[in-house]
Amino acid sequence: MTDTSATPTNGPRNWSAGFMPAVHQGVRFNHGADPIKHLGLPKGVSPEMRSKQLRLLRRLNEEHLQQRKSNNELEARIRSYELAYKMQAAAPEAVDLTRETEATKKLYGFGNKDTEPFGRCCLLARRLVERGTRFVQIYHGAGSKWDSHSKMEANHGRQCLQSDLPTAGLLKDLKARGLLDDTLVIWGGEFGRTPMSEKGDGRDHNPTGFTMWMAGGGVKGGQVIGATDDLGLWAVKDRLHVHDLHATILHLLGIHNLNLIYHYKGRPETPTINEGEAYKKITSG
Repeated sequence: MTDTSATPTNGPRNWSAGFMPAVHQGVRFNHGADPIKHLGLPKGVSPEMRSKQLRLLRRLNEEHLQQRKSNNELEARIRSYELAYKMQAAAPEAVDLTRETEATKKLYGFGNKDTEPFGRCCLLARRLVERGTRFVQIYHGAGSKWDSHSKMEANHGRQCLQSDLPTAGLLKDLKARGLLDDTLVIWGGEFGRTPMSEKGDGRDHNPTGFTMWMAGGGVKGGQVIGATDDLGLWAVKDRLHVHDLHATILHLLGIHNLNLIYHYKGRPETPTINEGEAYKKITSG
């Protein structure tokens, strides 16, 4: 999900399945009040008619697939039609934010032009988690709006204004509903910004020392782990590689990063490329 109509850098590659079967790829929800297009049936088409159409389509696709074995993209397309039918039955209720109370909407920043777009994404994320969706990703500032090579103070101030309140609302709402204990919330980006200026009022990319935070899902709260040097450029204490971060996330999900193996073209692939160690301090004092 994005809080604007902009597409994140690299577009659909962000939620693709990579070398895994296409059926595992993510589904983009659109920005605004209509996150899933064409959920409703066309005029004059009953649920029974749609069911018959999809059964015929499935049979034709399966006959087509029989002649093209190991075509996982075709198989994924067949499943996508099945998913579309299920979504027409279940998704309208899941994405209907009018069912929420005014107090809940206010918690997420509805009614404020700055906070409502991202708040809508956060509230929708909570509704999806409530209904069993396993992974939800929200992009704030899609289109590299956080990439402040100039006018950083004004730009980051604007981005924080848009995202802080809805993020806090999501955490409060998950906790109030008893969902935070088994829902892991991760906030972060691909890098931070340098402590020295660029162009006078901007900052360059900094991959060597920056912050991410986690909440819920077995994480022990109230901890600050790691530190940068005095300048804020390099991580110098409890340094974690991205493989360690991924291993830690998998650990919180109950999975050992080196025991999760996917065989691709005869090669055993692991999610952290045979590297990385879970930083278990995150679950304890």
